[in-house]
Amino acid sequence: MVSNKAEIEKIENYAFNMRKHILNMSLAAGAYSSHLGGGLSIVDITATLFGAVMNHDKKKPQWPDRDRFILSKGHGCLGYYSALCESGYLTEDDLKTFEQPGSVLLGHPVRNLSLGIDFSTGSLGMGLSLGIGVALSVKMKKRKSRIFVLMGDGETNEGSVWEGVMAASQYQLNNLIAIIDKNGYQQTGTNKEIMCIGDIATKFEGFGWKVKVVDGHSVNELYDALNSENNSNKPLVVIANTVKGKGISFAENNNDWHHIVLTKANYDEAMEGLLESGGEV
Repeated sequence: MVSNKAEIEKIENYAFNMRKHILNMSLAAGAYSSHLGGGLSIVDITATLFGAVMNHDKKKPQWPDRDRFILSKGHGCLGYYSALCESGYLTEDDLKTFEQPGSVLLGHPVRNLSLGIDFSTGSLGMGLSLGIGVALSVKMKKRKSRIFVLMGDGETNEGSVWEGVMAASQYQLNNLIAIIDKNGYQQTGTNKEIMCIGDIATKFEGFGWKVKVVDGHSVNELYDALNSENNSNKPLVVIANTVKGKGISFAENNNDWHHIVLTKANYDEAMEGLLESGGEV
């Protein structure tokens, strides 16, 4: 599939605005802090999904034939809420309530269908199995919805992920698309240091999945991989090579920014750099 120029421009605009939203949310969170690094690494992925790939309608958030999105790495919610804002489900004023007492926008997504949040997530390793159940249900109802599950590469240390990988292949769920945010880190260090998973692509292939490997910050590559028709009987995994903290120079590949308080000085520096870049990250 050849990328659509107008849609690519739309995605790039989404992503630029989303990074600004993320900084605003992180500042608003104050002492409650936020998972900045892992939220930034998925921005181009969620911008591509919500901006051009997924079938959804903000006016009909419970439309039965909508595509479903499951953020299995729930701590990356900054990259989810900001996409919902760009898509019209949330306002910028809503985002300012992030992590505040009484807010519906918490540090991990809580199901709220009217806001476009179909599933509560955050317990790592659960999202793929949840997606398998939804994909099976959709097939049984003979609907054409696709199920997108976004996971972290550190999350693949969970054994339940590989049980799900095996089951999805067994049930020939070609309406299921898993996306791996492969930024190389987890909470306390690099994946290689903590629990090296090895060649993820080869592992998925061994379980009978269709595999695509892309630059997770190239919206052209993401668009083509995620928007392609799957005419096989295999589930698809898109392994997106990403940079933790992408778009904020001092946070890129710096695991200190996994979960931290963003000060006003940090915010000013980050926003200045982002605006100077014009979205070119």
